[in-house]
Amino acid sequence: MTMRRLGKKGPEVMPLGLGCWAMVGAYGEVNEAQSIATIHRALEIGYTMLDTADVYGIGENEKLIQRATKDRRDKAFIATKVGAVLDAPKFFTEFDGSAAYIRKACEASLKRLGTDHIDLYHLHRTDPETPIEETAGAMGELVKEGKVRFIGLSEATPDEMRRAHGVHPLTSLQTEYSLFSREPEGELLDTVAELGLTFIPFAPLGRGVLTGRVKSADDLGPDDRRTAFPRFSADNLERNRPLVEALEALASDKGCTAAQLALAWLLHQGDNIIPIPGAEKVEYVELNMAAADTALDASDLQRLSDAVPVGAAAGSRSPVGGLGPTDDA
Repeated sequence: MTMRRLGKKGPEVMPLGLGCWAMVGAYGEVNEAQSIATIHRALEIGYTMLDTADVYGIGENEKLIQRATKDRRDKAFIATKVGAVLDAPKFFTEFDGSAAYIRKACEASLKRLGTDHIDLYHLHRTDPETPIEETAGAMGELVKEGKVRFIGLSEATPDEMRRAHGVHPLTSLQTEYSLFSREPEGELLDTVAELGLTFIPFAPLGRGVLTGRVKSADDLGPDDRRTAFPRFSADNLERNRPLVEALEALASDKGCTAAQLALAWLLHQGDNIIPIPGAEKVEYVELNMAAADTALDASDLQRLSDAVPVGAAAGSRSPVGGLGPTDDA
């Protein structure tokens, strides 16, 4: 298994990270002991990056990571995010990228995480009321003070990336990317490569639909936030089922799971890509890690492209209601 470097000057990390958002109930009922056991197992088998955000569970996800890593902080590369206002009336609907807010939020995250530094600090979304230069400058000051090691953006445009990078070097960009969400291909990924950044796809398994475990609305509980996403409506799940079944058939031919094949496809899109699939169970982190050793040749990649064509997935990836423009995992 080949390690991948973060940005131009970052450390080498495993080619997969662990998305932790679902561990605070994003997809329904959770079990803290199980979540902590999952993080422990992930670190044991080589996962490096743990991805969270201050707004996940209104700070509770960061606290969970503190409890899980307090006796093994040296093994974890903690990535968290800032910019979505915690006390907004509805989750993920207000953003603040001002220098004062960035500094205040960083101090709060450090306290919740129980650490003296954040390894990778992402701006969750750009604040339309604050120039990106101000935000990047504030994040850069945190690097100079040793409170943050590296900074990045999430769901930013190529122009925003260049402007921020001109103020303080970025290390990475997070954006949704999967066989079902191919929007980053083209200018965005080209800009990531141009700036020498690492691309960190969130929701690389389509929020679970590419695993084959969510094939109908009956597979979603009443507290599952995915019900607010058009792609998870009963009609769209039914329309997308043939695509998932085609993926499962190809995976069977390769001797792997649909999730492993979908992650392997992402890893083959570039050496600068580090997906962060979510997992709430030990078995899932073990299965996902095997994707890093799943080899695909040109014929495999073509068959995947034919089975799940660009733009074939029905339903928008963006939620409706009170979750904001996009709600990442």
